[in-house]
Amino acid sequence: MNGIEIYKSITGETQIEVRFEHDTVWLNLNQIALLFGRDKSVISRHLSAVFRDNELDRQSVVAKNATTALDGKTYQVDFYNLDAILSVGYRVNSKQGTQFRIWATQRLRDYLVEGISVNKKRLQELEKIVEVISKTNIDQTHDLAEAKGLLHILNHYTKSFILLNQFDSASLPLQNLNSVVSYQIEYEEAIQAIQVLRAELIQKNEATSLFGNQKDKTFEGILRSILQTFDGNYLYPTIEEQSAHLLYFVIKNHPFSDGNKRIGAFLFVWFLEKNSHLLKHNGERKINDNALTALALLVAQSNPEDKELMIRLICNLILNT
Repeated sequence: MNGIEIYKSITGETQIEVRFEHDTVWLNLNQIALLFGRDKSVISRHLSAVFRDNELDRQSVVAKNATTALDGKTYQVDFYNLDAILSVGYRVNSKQGTQFRIWATQRLRDYLVEGISVNKKRLQELEKIVEVISKTNIDQTHDLAEAKGLLHILNHYTKSFILLNQFDSASLPLQNLNSVVSYQIEYEEAIQAIQVLRAELIQKNEATSLFGNQKDKTFEGILRSILQTFDGNYLYPTIEEQSAHLLYFVIKNHPFSDGNKRIGAFLFVWFLEKNSHLLKHNGERKINDNALTALALLVAQSNPEDKELMIRLICNLILNT
């Protein structure tokens, strides 16, 4: 997903060239200052505070981009993604931030729809394979057995193939998410739960005393960033988005000396359970042990630039499993 759009404020006084790339939007320091009507030094100070307080991981939300200046020379300029922009908007308490979030979110959805349309042909080809195999009159026993085996795989894993296709094309949608967040993980409660987890793992000889030891205030900052609001609304407004960010930030930001993947997975499952979102209608867990292990490892190995794509993948796995 790549493109450039012009954002116009409701009054029409503010017009900003917005870059769309890697499933998010990007603005440089000057553009953010223009968006919120603040001096560039004020915006810079707020961004520094966001990174200092570990609300966001700088590597995940900042990207350098070659920009041609008025003097005709090309410079490498820092661009900040939507998470960073909204964090600044929260700190300056600007209504313009709400307007921009609504606009940017809608345009991101439009891009995703366009991406899905472009890749629709691949999905149709998959459906045709299932249809052809199911209708094919095969005489030879060996071929029939193989065809039935293939048909069984396609019928039972079609959603997986579609999800993988959407992941490859960076067109994972966020649809039908649950916005009824009934439970928030508070810092003290989370620390107590992690201590209980550590005691159990030590008893099983699966952890040492380093497990769950905080390196600094990063973990507290992670919880604050997930629960932050703007104009009374969550910046991450759904159960899926909050749980996905919780898993991602704990694993990628390494707030503990040891056990970050296990703690991230534990809190992810705990949050879903507390919000009555862990089980399917038939009582099975939406994400089993193997899936949770694979997901945690995938997040750990992912490129920080693919953060938004990973968040969308996690949300879709919660929905589709």
